[in-house]
Amino acid sequence: MTDLQCAARPAKRHGKTGRIVSAVICMAVLIFFACWYIVPFYAMIISSFKATDAIATAVPFIWFPSADQLSADPYGRVFTSYTIFLTGESMVLTGLKNTLIIAIPVTVVGIFSSAISAFAFAKIEFRFKKPLFGLLLLSMMMPGIILLIPSYFLYSELGLLNTFFPLMAPAMFGSAAGVFFLRQYFFGIPTELIDAAKVDGLNYLGIFFCIMLPLSLPALFAQAILGFIACYNDYLNPLIYCTRETMYTLQVALQMFSSSNSLNLPVVLAASILAMLPCVLIYFFAQKYFVQGIVMSGLKV
Repeated sequence: MTDLQCAARPAKRHGKTGRIVSAVICMAVLIFFACWYIVPFYAMIISSFKATDAIATAVPFIWFPSADQLSADPYGRVFTSYTIFLTGESMVLTGLKNTLIIAIPVTVVGIFSSAISAFAFAKIEFRFKKPLFGLLLLSMMMPGIILLIPSYFLYSELGLLNTFFPLMAPAMFGSAAGVFFLRQYFFGIPTELIDAAKVDGLNYLGIFFCIMLPLSLPALFAQAILGFIACYNDYLNPLIYCTRETMYTLQVALQMFSSSNSLNLPVVLAASILAMLPCVLIYFFAQKYFVQGIVMSGLKV
């Protein structure tokens, strides 16, 4: 064995040891930040099952309550402790129903509008294409709050207050961010496929439905999830445009519910968990498409 080979062995050992130490440090940092996010959720969930407010607000905090300190009653009281005066229905259930009535059509139509606009910007040549896309990007820099007052006066003059129209119509035209990300994804689809489809007699609408949409399902799922969550969690717009109890969305209903149950922390936390559950389930079952769509939208240019 030569001197060079003998010197190489310790170097390899040191290199392997360094990689192991780096991996352990990286894992320790990741575990720390994972606990940083998980612990508050654990405290929220365990407090929602505590039998009384006295146990939930006990000092010091009871991290591992005994069986006699736990109860599922807070979850039952979410649907019985606060009802709409005119109908007697649960405020939370009514809010959830109204939110789904708004969010599902807005998500479906909005993602279609964003996708067809992104297709035009990515694969069709037309006059003023670059200036129009620049104008679209410019609209992303403007905070939506600046349009709130003129929009309110407009819908008031049209008699559309206390309807779902102000919450649904603007979002059905898509979003600038959705168009931008889908355009990035469409750039990654070979133009040769479109040229071949044109030779076979397909028009642009046929190309969009037969080629672009099937090849873009991950990006569409990702943008649909983001759009649904944004609409589901919207609080300000429903608060302004829908002032009747029967038209409250879930987030407004939760605010009213928490105000009326401010002395019962487990019930408020139970309502918050139930409201959060649909978004968590959607992400859990669609995370593969969500992550893939976000990553590919950023890489395919």
